[in-house]
Amino acid sequence: MESSKKEVGVIGLGKFGLEAALTLTRLGHRVVAVDQDAARVQRVSQDLAAVYQGDATDQGLLEQLRFQDFDLVIVSIGESMEASILISLNLIDLHVKRLIVKATGPQHSQVLQRLGVQQVVQPEMETARRLGHQIHSPGLLDFLSLGGGTILQQVVVKKWNGRTLADLKLPSERGVMAVAEKRPADADFRFVPDPRRPLEAGDQLLLIGPARKMLEIEA
Repeated sequence: MESSKKEVGVIGLGKFGLEAALTLTRLGHRVVAVDQDAARVQRVSQDLAAVYQGDATDQGLLEQLRFQDFDLVIVSIGESMEASILISLNLIDLHVKRLIVKATGPQHSQVLQRLGVQQVVQPEMETARRLGHQIHSPGLLDFLSLGGGTILQQVVVKKWNGRTLADLKLPSERGVMAVAEKRPADADFRFVPDPRRPLEAGDQLLLIGPARKMLEIEA
């Protein structure tokens, strides 16, 4: 089912903010962006629904651009932690519906969380964490943290070739659960895998469970 289209505000058109803005636009959402750099604004003027050059630490500007009415606002200010915090405070004062802020490090992240920002992201840290997991588990394709120590992990079958999910007893013996599978010829994942079907090398599984248990998985 197609998700409803949203009106999204993006503050900061550096690498992270720009990619988020362009991706959301390609997916059919209306993106309004603000950046202080005139060159950045000019480069994307034809790609986004609206883009403005301005100082987003000015709450009046954000209010004038109706940021308080947007479904979601993303703040991606990498140059100044102070500016990021001030902008976040302004948006909280405007009672934005949902706020996502890029943090430059753990201290910045902690401050944002204490301010009440709903979602804080650290792209560099998350990329490094994903790389570490992939090095530790060569069969790991990708994973997603769901919070509370739980992750959704995508693995490719190697050692489990010829075995069934019923044989593996993942919930009772490994503390994780297989929620979807995809064979090499499939275009998409199939949810609720058949526990009696022998797995084949190259099959992909989506597993969910505690991160500490996932680190022990070698599919």
